[in-house]
Amino acid sequence: MVTIVRNKVALPVFAIASAAWLTAPSVGAQAQSAPQLGKASIRQVVAAMTDDEKVSLLIGMGLSIPGLPPAMLPPGDPGDAAIPERVPGAAGRTHAIPRLGIPSLTVADGPAGVRIDPIRNGDSTKTYYATAFPIGTLLASSWDTALVRRVGMAFGDELRAFGVDVLLAPGMNLHRNPLGGRNFEYYSEDPLVTGRVAAAFVTGVQSRGVGATIKHFAANNQEFNRLAMNSAISERALREIYLKGFQTAVTLSQPWAVMSSYNLINGTYTSQSADLLSSILRTEWGFRGMVMSDWFGGRDPVAQIQAGNDLLMPGTSAQSKSLLEALATGRLTRAQLDACVARVLAIVVQSPTFKQLSYDSRPPLAANAAMSREAAAASMVLLRNEDRTLPLTAGRTVAAYGNTSYNVIAGGTGSGDVNRRYTISIAQGLVAAGVRIDSGLARSYEAFLAAVKDTLPKPRSFFEPPADIAEMPLEPAMLSQLAQSADVALITIGRISGEGRDRKVENDFNLSTTEQEMIGRVAPSFHAQGKKVVVVLNVGGVIEMASWRDQVDAILLAWQPGQETGHAVADLLSGRATPSGKLATTFPRAYADVPFAADFPGRVRPGAPPAGNPLMGQESENRYAEGVYVGYRYFDTFAVAPAYEFGYGLSYTSFTYGSLELSASSFQRPITVAVTVTNTGGVAGQEVVQLYLSAPTYRMDKPASELRAFAKTRVLPPGGSQRLTFTLTAADLASFDTPSSAWVADSGSYTIQVGASSRRILQHASFRLPRARVVERVGRRLPPASPIEELKPHR
Repeated sequence: MVTIVRNKVALPVFAIASAAWLTAPSVGAQAQSAPQLGKASIRQVVAAMTDDEKVSLLIGMGLSIPGLPPAMLPPGDPGDAAIPERVPGAAGRTHAIPRLGIPSLTVADGPAGVRIDPIRNGDSTKTYYATAFPIGTLLASSWDTALVRRVGMAFGDELRAFGVDVLLAPGMNLHRNPLGGRNFEYYSEDPLVTGRVAAAFVTGVQSRGVGATIKHFAANNQEFNRLAMNSAISERALREIYLKGFQTAVTLSQPWAVMSSYNLINGTYTSQSADLLSSILRTEWGFRGMVMSDWFGGRDPVAQIQAGNDLLMPGTSAQSKSLLEALATGRLTRAQLDACVARVLAIVVQSPTFKQLSYDSRPPLAANAAMSREAAAASMVLLRNEDRTLPLTAGRTVAAYGNTSYNVIAGGTGSGDVNRRYTISIAQGLVAAGVRIDSGLARSYEAFLAAVKDTLPKPRSFFEPPADIAEMPLEPAMLSQLAQSADVALITIGRISGEGRDRKVENDFNLSTTEQEMIGRVAPSFHAQGKKVVVVLNVGGVIEMASWRDQVDAILLAWQPGQETGHAVADLLSGRATPSGKLATTFPRAYADVPFAADFPGRVRPGAPPAGNPLMGQESENRYAEGVYVGYRYFDTFAVAPAYEFGYGLSYTSFTYGSLELSASSFQRPITVAVTVTNTGGVAGQEVVQLYLSAPTYRMDKPASELRAFAKTRVLPPGGSQRLTFTLTAADLASFDTPSSAWVADSGSYTIQVGASSRRILQHASFRLPRARVVERVGRRLPPASPIEELKPHR
């Protein structure tokens, strides 16, 4: 029996069709002869559909990707190309079935802003823009779920204005390795931060009556050969690390959609895995929405529908043919097909298009720009501030070095790109904040950048990042003169990455030779005059810092803050705002310190045949041999010193933590933990309070500690305090025991550690669990074909 799950109770698909969430009023006497969606129940509409109509609803309307020749893409339905898009530049559409009152839905990319075409139907007299918000990694660095929810609401308003039904965001894959090409779209190396931030964003988007899609489900942590990559992962690592964030987001926010990923997990494509999409996602977690494939993901459309992948995107004629043939032969049953159709229709009836809500393609750009600026400033991380270099005192003249001081990087490439009206450079932002910028140096950079850009080739597609521009050579005479005339040197280091390729160690994770030379020349020149040097990192991913950070006085990690970059950076540098962001990902001292760094991003399988299509790549595999020891779990457990640890971040003020108050010393029921935080500095600010838990290791090895709760204080004035309360449940104590397929909490002593980072613990307390407890039993899902030899700590 095919089932859908609601509130973790499995029900037959046709039984739930009459439940309140799928049922409409009975058809009146004036109803059309064919049942109409919204007037008849979903069950009645499904029963009235032909096989062709059912299949069409599960197959998107195809897609033409600018810059890629049609021969590189699977064929779509030629007839669909003649139907005009409602939102030009959106990522895809579903088929309409007018005779049953079923409209076509529009889905759009947008991890950092709604991606649309700025020019429609060749009419250059009007341009359409969307807001470029901060990238996901920056938003997560806020550790502020209330703020992220407000950003989601702004997204939702923009989607509604453009007539989009479902946003293809947020991305939730973990920062397993700093070279991941799409890390900028994702939130963190930690599943709790990832899950809670994603849930806040989804809740905000969906509060505006449009849908959100959590993606890429799951373990899609590299871009290399992403359509043919097998992620070989132990069941424990899969459960504790790579699925946990998705589980949190589903439980807290019930997104309308989940997007299955390109890769295989332990030999099975995720979009073809009933273990992943039906057993885990729906039965165990209670997901009630629809699952869609990533664009052209998977190999077997029949297996995708059988697994519970409801919608195949962007849709090809070959997929439609395969499903109809499988129905005719009995390989695909109508019950399997109808289950997917019902879930898609359940999303259709919630959509703005079905409700015939108006849209005018005029989003509140000014209000959303203000939201983008606020979120960016509240999320940036102050990494270094020697001798209170920052904030800059009023009236100072800044010599702004670095190409990206003037040519700022708002966000990444690929589906994360945004057609924005403008981007405020860091130099522009400082000027607007009343900071004097040396005009001669600015003119030199602007002329240099303009000349070089004229010689660069245009990107061939939206997947391809713009060509790198080496740093402008510095003239000795001007450098010497500026060190005497300017008050402060500001150096901006920029990085861009995106969909379709992973980063490299040389000239990307590590600074380029010209960047090293710039720091190596500017810093001594200004220091010789007794003046400070500030670095702003306008990057989308982690970079190496240990070799050069001591040469400068202050470092602000701005990430990629969207179109208001310059204003947000200036807000912090000038002291208009106080830094309150914390790292949601570890910065290693060197790339070699990352566990199994040499194995990333995977290898082509020996003997793999050549790729039949350049987009698909050859059959490859990446073995997740680090197991659960990802990010700080590795660095803190194996005593490897990072450049900057997980959770780290400075402020212009200081905070103290009072003693921990526990509701009990023995765990019989959920324990509450309370701590009072006080601002002991001279300016108002916010603190991110992090709660880590160390567990007994009788049954299995475990990380030294793991994040189990966090909260950000309100803005505290000097001397102000706030009491924060956290709750630890039995699930927070448990680890996944593979032999018993159960979440188990070992008996013994547990230590609660509360502090300002994973390594700056300020208070701790302990409690005991008298007896081991099985928290939850689950089925064995997605086991690896052979055991994976994983890292083990030596204690």
